[in-house]
Amino acid sequence: MISLVSFVGLFAEAFNRPPIDWHALAPEITLLVVGALVTLLDVVLLEKGRAITPAIAGLGLLAVLVPIVTLAVDGVASNPRMAFGGSEVYVVDGYSLVLKALFIIIAYLVVLMSTNYIAEGDYWESEYYGMLLSSVLGMLVMASARDLITVFVALELLSIPAYLLATWRKRDLKSNEAGLKYYLNGVFASALMLYGMSLLFGVSGSTILVEINAAIGEAAASTAIISLGIVLVIVGFAFKVSAVPFHLWAPDTYEGSPTPITAFLAVGAKAAGFVALMNLIFVGFWSRSDVYSPALWILAALTMTIGNLTALRQNNLIRLMAYSGVAQAGFMLAALTVAGESAEIAQTSASAVVTYLIIYAAMNLGAFAIILAVTRRTASAEVAAFDGLFQWAPALAVLMTVFLVSLAGIPPLGGWYAKFSVFTALLEANVWWAYVLAGLAAINTVIAFGYYGRLASRMWFEKAPDSLDTTSLRVPFALQAAIAITAVATIAFGVYPAAVTHFSDIDVPAAAAALVP
Repeated sequence: MISLVSFVGLFAEAFNRPPIDWHALAPEITLLVVGALVTLLDVVLLEKGRAITPAIAGLGLLAVLVPIVTLAVDGVASNPRMAFGGSEVYVVDGYSLVLKALFIIIAYLVVLMSTNYIAEGDYWESEYYGMLLSSVLGMLVMASARDLITVFVALELLSIPAYLLATWRKRDLKSNEAGLKYYLNGVFASALMLYGMSLLFGVSGSTILVEINAAIGEAAASTAIISLGIVLVIVGFAFKVSAVPFHLWAPDTYEGSPTPITAFLAVGAKAAGFVALMNLIFVGFWSRSDVYSPALWILAALTMTIGNLTALRQNNLIRLMAYSGVAQAGFMLAALTVAGESAEIAQTSASAVVTYLIIYAAMNLGAFAIILAVTRRTASAEVAAFDGLFQWAPALAVLMTVFLVSLAGIPPLGGWYAKFSVFTALLEANVWWAYVLAGLAAINTVIAFGYYGRLASRMWFEKAPDSLDTTSLRVPFALQAAIAITAVATIAFGVYPAAVTHFSDIDVPAAAAALVP
């Protein structure tokens, strides 16, 4: 009798659960189906299915854009939707849709870069694409996560497949080292983050970010615990975005990973880390700028300066790009330092970071695509292997120069507007420490031109190595497509910035105006 009553109670509870907005969850569900299909093809068709796996993965990613577009047409930008019965745990708004579309496009470009690279190696397995899609699914969840538990689950969902992908070249000791370092640093970062989250939960009694913000804004008596919790969470994500001094894993991991995965980690995983930071700062910590602003200021100053100075000394192009990515992360952190000054500055700060993420994705993926194309011939990622590139692959030399000039922030290419948006956020804050950080950013922009310009000059003016086969280089069609898409985007974003600001001028994740004292 008791068991029957319990069963009836559970049955009734199941039907009384909050309704689920399936349309709001459609992008994640679509990607989950695509990932399951890729895995099923590998299990059922074995070797026969591997020839079509990249096409299925690429087309599936493009299919995920369909529900993203339908949600945008449905007006979620002006009327955000709660996926689970009106709860603030999972929010779909204009901000999250733009970031989800960015993650999907990044993954599609990585699939294009991977198609021939994986097929031509002795490690071609269809699980590669299944893991890639799983990691992207974590990124989509991260864009809408407004709850500490959801943020952590999304982070682990995107990180665990990435650990395995970093060590995909199983017979290569450097690849094994890359995956191990990435894993150990990721676990350490997650532990710090969880401890910080537990402190914040203890103070607020909630894991929902909006409720945490309200609680810690009033809990003046628990300042020390709140400060420690916020700092530990920021430190945890500082590992993910390779901010100094938590960046030491990045160069070795990037060098040892397959080149398409290096691009994925340098762009996709870094972008997901920044999205998580934005969600936490704008929704969960916004009222405590006295804690996170100084911490982010120090991280931004160290990251852009040490990243650029270290890049000057690199002779390996992958390591150079790794330290370049560290420096670029410093610029994005700089924009976040002023987020708590006012609701208007919060909007400017959020738009600056999203703008930077979009443009950074185009120019950085393009640079890695060129590196992948050239190393197919040179079998080396050393800077010296790019000497005289214009003599035997002029188109690649021109396009690589476009990406390098953009990364340096020189008009009229996209990188200049990315940096301009950061300077705008810092200067509009109208506080002395933001002016100082803007000055450091300007100095670092000049320093960065040193190593970007040096590489460009070697491609154009140095003589190609005598041992190099300088006959015409054939670039696979998929890789050509990736290079073309990123080159067009890099040029268009610089010449016509409205192409990116149309998407990046979005409302911040929380109604910051309602939180202003």
